[in-house]
Amino acid sequence: MTANVMDSALTVTPEAEAPPLPEPRGPLSEAVLAMLRRSPQSAGSGSPSPATVAGADPLGEDLQLALYVCYELHYRGFAGVAAGWEWEPSLLAVRASMEREFLGSLREHVPGGDDVAGVIDELLVEPVDADGVSRHLRDSGERWQLREYVAHRSLYHLKEADPQAWVIPRLRGRAKAALVAVEFDEYGGGRAERMHSRLFADLMEELGLDPAYGAYLDAAPAVMLANVNMMSLFGLHRALRGAMVGHFAVVEITSPPGAQRMARALERLDVGPRGLRFFTEHVVADAVHEQVMRRDVIGGLLESEPGLASDIVLGVQATGFLEDRLAGHLLGRWRSAPARSSLRRPLEGDGCFGTDHGGN
Repeated sequence: MTANVMDSALTVTPEAEAPPLPEPRGPLSEAVLAMLRRSPQSAGSGSPSPATVAGADPLGEDLQLALYVCYELHYRGFAGVAAGWEWEPSLLAVRASMEREFLGSLREHVPGGDDVAGVIDELLVEPVDADGVSRHLRDSGERWQLREYVAHRSLYHLKEADPQAWVIPRLRGRAKAALVAVEFDEYGGGRAERMHSRLFADLMEELGLDPAYGAYLDAAPAVMLANVNMMSLFGLHRALRGAMVGHFAVVEITSPPGAQRMARALERLDVGPRGLRFFTEHVVADAVHEQVMRRDVIGGLLESEPGLASDIVLGVQATGFLEDRLAGHLLGRWRSAPARSSLRRPLEGDGCFGTDHGGN
């Protein structure tokens, strides 16, 4: 690469529809955002100190936002931020320190082990007395709660299934071929209008939400950011390929019953057919994907790399842990008296809630 081309890579800004940088949520995210407002040529000055990283709650607002911003440079980036920051060593060093804190916290919160068959079998059985967001929305949820849920999930579903795509070059043989087949369906089978991210944007429009990529980043609390950050963490590190496969298995195995409940919730709340397609598509497609993930992706990976069993278990358990935290946050806010917004700032037109900004 010539010097001129390299200089261009350091200064060119991302595509026009890239979202603006979010507002900071503490000293760590403030320092990271300040770095990104400068040129990569000035890298090294103003980096957050190791003490700043170590002092942040691994699952809290400040670290999760800072980590999300770093990861987003590998997706669409941010308006006005030079593309050269994506691989700038000083920023990658900060990201690595945050990743160590985050991954360490995930490991501390799950039991671990290497019984892949056991954790997968647990996913196949839903307790009779199970509670959850999809059940709440199906049975008694209000339209403002549905809109909040969709706003939360937009941080992932508008990039579905890009984080999981990172793992493709890290697999081989049967596992790789099967995972690519699942991803092909996630991207609409080659039809842009059927891509799951497009279907989700359609749902957002039906609910009067802004379908622009990253529109609700400032509103989303850390309990949602952590879910997306986990996907990026697992996907971007070859050493964590087993964890990504475990995570993806959870998504595909648990999706059909949850999607069916969500489709019923949308029907009950008078969302039109265009808005239903995202969830009805998952009811059908993921019922097939569940078998493929269990038999061919996980089976193929363990056949070639049996030593990854504990990482697969980590991916399954960490996904369950973070999803349970998110569900507890949503239901706790919605069912409180009086009901409170689950977002850091209520959606426009959804009434007046408390002023504590929906933190976790």
